[in-house]
Amino acid sequence: MLWRLSRSMTGLPRPAKRLLMLFVDAGFLSLSLLLALLLRFDSLALNLQPMLPVMLVTVLAGVGAFAIVGVYHSVLRFLSSSVSYALLTGVVLSAMLGALFDGAVSTAPLPLAVFGSYAALGMLAVGGVRILARQFFTAFSGQDAEPLAIYGAGDSGRQISSALLTSPEYRPVAFIDDNIGLQGAVINGLKVYAPSQLPELIRRFPDLGMLLALPSVARRRRQEILHALAPYGLHVRSLPDMGDILTGTAQAGEIRELDVNDLLGREAVSPNEGLFSACIKRKSVLVTGAGGSIGSELCRQILRSSPARLVIFELSEIALYQIERELRAIVEEDGLATELIAILGNAQHRDRMRGVMRAYGIETVYHAAAYKHVPIVEENVVEGMHNNVLSTWVTAESAMEAGVEVFVLVSTDKAVNPTNAMGATKRAAEMVLQGLQQRSSATRFAMVRFGNVLASSGSVVPLFQQQIRGGGPVTVTHPDVIRYFMTIPEAAQLVIQAGAMARGGDVFVLDMGQPVRIVDLARRMINLAGRSVRDAANPAGDIEIKFTGLRPAEKLYEELLIGNNVSGTEHPMIMRAMEHSLPWAQLEPMVRQMLDLSRDGDAPAALKALRQVVQEYTPANRVHDLVWNAERNHKTPSPLLDDESSNVAALPVKRVKLVGEGDSL
Repeated sequence: MLWRLSRSMTGLPRPAKRLLMLFVDAGFLSLSLLLALLLRFDSLALNLQPMLPVMLVTVLAGVGAFAIVGVYHSVLRFLSSSVSYALLTGVVLSAMLGALFDGAVSTAPLPLAVFGSYAALGMLAVGGVRILARQFFTAFSGQDAEPLAIYGAGDSGRQISSALLTSPEYRPVAFIDDNIGLQGAVINGLKVYAPSQLPELIRRFPDLGMLLALPSVARRRRQEILHALAPYGLHVRSLPDMGDILTGTAQAGEIRELDVNDLLGREAVSPNEGLFSACIKRKSVLVTGAGGSIGSELCRQILRSSPARLVIFELSEIALYQIERELRAIVEEDGLATELIAILGNAQHRDRMRGVMRAYGIETVYHAAAYKHVPIVEENVVEGMHNNVLSTWVTAESAMEAGVEVFVLVSTDKAVNPTNAMGATKRAAEMVLQGLQQRSSATRFAMVRFGNVLASSGSVVPLFQQQIRGGGPVTVTHPDVIRYFMTIPEAAQLVIQAGAMARGGDVFVLDMGQPVRIVDLARRMINLAGRSVRDAANPAGDIEIKFTGLRPAEKLYEELLIGNNVSGTEHPMIMRAMEHSLPWAQLEPMVRQMLDLSRDGDAPAALKALRQVVQEYTPANRVHDLVWNAERNHKTPSPLLDDESSNVAALPVKRVKLVGEGDSL
């Protein structure tokens, strides 16, 4: 009954609600004045007829003052301090006007104490009815809303709890806080519980959700809290952290799903401004692969560092359109003076690259154009060689001819002791730059090597999120597979700073922190989405984790260094590796032979040549892959296979299926 009444009242038009509240206020102000008279004269036998004009003027003055100061424009369920001040102002004004009118027209004016008592009683009445009404609507109008516990009873938690009183989606029911001094207190009508009391709350509210209202807390502490919450199977959401709020990428009261930063728990290091702007500010900068995950983030960060010109170069038309549109919006909103040039093209075309660099006076190049997905490159090795090796060679030589000052290659940890074609081609690209550095006196070449980035295209996190939304299963290649992770903004920021430290031929390695077991990440994401893992110990769980087996040429773990010769730099999260390289005179014919073979479509022979260039390349299941590629290209396996080809005929040929976790630069 009460629930239906609440629903019917909240469904009234806004003008009807205001009119109803006006009559309620008039009634309570009348009762307050009557009670003030009874208290003053201490008698129920009062002759009210002579006092009616004064009472009428006082009450009308009260509701009129409320209307003027904006009381009826406030939302009843959102009672703030400003509304309280407005009510007090209105009641005091009505008492003063009532007293003045009484003194002007009455032969026997009422004592001023009557109007003082009326002001106090009226404030209690009109304020109290609003508090009771807010509690009523909160208790009965949110029955369909999700019950929500707010972790953090600080300023952010209090503000969001007040805001949620008007939300049809969420119904705040409690605070959770580690502060012993707050536990047991009642804030905004909600009790503050200790984290250890969560089981009690879950019993009372089986569908309980959790909101992290901790925007200023360090990410590592947020990860500790998430780790403690994971066993409860609560759907956890969060407010954005303070960094996102300050940069304008999120609103202070925005409720959103957990950010990948929360899952990683990695503390970002503030950039060294001197390094960050050294190769960008007032310079002409080119980014290849500008529409990709890393390339687009490089563009965003470069643009905010005030380059004179930013040239975005991209093969995909739709990717170029999207990033250009986003960057032009930033230029307009921030009033930037940077000239933005969008160019559609292929980085493998020498004349195109040389012409672009000369035409726009390019001084710094960030080469992010690459094919990066291990299984896809494994099936398309010819295109992988062209895009990863040839485009790097072409772009680097064009940079030398155009007098570019700094050239930075975005590389990958899969280039270290590679077991797959993608990693081998990226290592070959690194070696090309190391060799070209021997011929270059003006252009400084550098490579920045790092592991997987969360939330990039093909990354494991968006794949898991999609699978969880679909009810599973969540696919993991192997129970023991581990990976290093960092976020896209952090990776791009460190790439820019590493380039500023280039001396020539440098291999920079980013500090990736602690490795993450992919199956543990999958379990945590399932639990924090409010679901449970279905396994032998919990057959009634919601989502199964399915192990699909390592993909062809995939490692259980990745490495960042070839050898152990590494030194520190000016930045605490960037190291400089000292690694072997080949003289350009020796390397060039080997790379040229590899590319010629791939251009002829002889994938097996090209792979053999790639193995000669990258001697640490140890292909996994290479016979199977070469036979598959050979049959697809209507060629017989190359005699360069040596003894590996002795049992080729007995091997099954099938297409590699893309499953499990994603790989990304």
